[in-house]
Amino acid sequence: METRKVLVVDDEKNIVDIIKFNLKKEGYDVVTAADGQEAILKAYTENPDLILLDIMMPNVDGYEACRKIREKYDTPIIMLTARAEEVDKVLGFELGADDYVTKPFGVRELMARVKANLRKKAAAPKTGERQGENILSFNGLTIDVDLYEVKKDGETVSLTIREYELLKFLATQKNQVFSRELLLEKVWGYEYYGDVRTVDVTVRRLREKVEADPSSPKYIMTKRGVGYYFGG
Repeated sequence: METRKVLVVDDEKNIVDIIKFNLKKEGYDVVTAADGQEAILKAYTENPDLILLDIMMPNVDGYEACRKIREKYDTPIIMLTARAEEVDKVLGFELGADDYVTKPFGVRELMARVKANLRKKAAAPKTGERQGENILSFNGLTIDVDLYEVKKDGETVSLTIREYELLKFLATQKNQVFSRELLLEKVWGYEYYGDVRTVDVTVRRLREKVEADPSSPKYIMTKRGVGYYFGG
């Protein structure tokens, strides 16, 4: 089995050392960076399978690093933050982060999130690996399940793995309403320790990408007081 590589980015050396030790103990290759600028360079040169990215860093902060990395790569990004305010989490997700962990965090929780996000990435086939035969089509929106590809009116839509997984899950169970808690379990792949607003932000990002009018969606629908479902 191919060894997975994780890029750990934090300006606090003791935190980097703890994370690195535990990742290596789990069998991962680990590369590190001490600020956002170095993180961007390492993301481009090391091609990591997952990035653990601190927010508050000198030179270039985690938000800007996340935005720059997301411009070129769909690598899963887990934000590390000492902040607990909603605005910080929301901004991270809006810039393309897949998950977040609030400091201080437990090692078990962090490892669970690393494994879950890598599992989702591993499920995606490489471009050209398979011919798309399992295609879901909904009035201008197509989801190629084999190729992990989404098109809107014939144009390819760039989604993160987490956004794609949420869209596919809802679309394959059309008109079935799911609570935010259940979506965290089914799509994020583990019992979530964090905030159900993770789902709300991901839904908002998806709507901005696949809906003609995100304020009046026709695909990803809200059941007030319950959760979300795919209308199509």
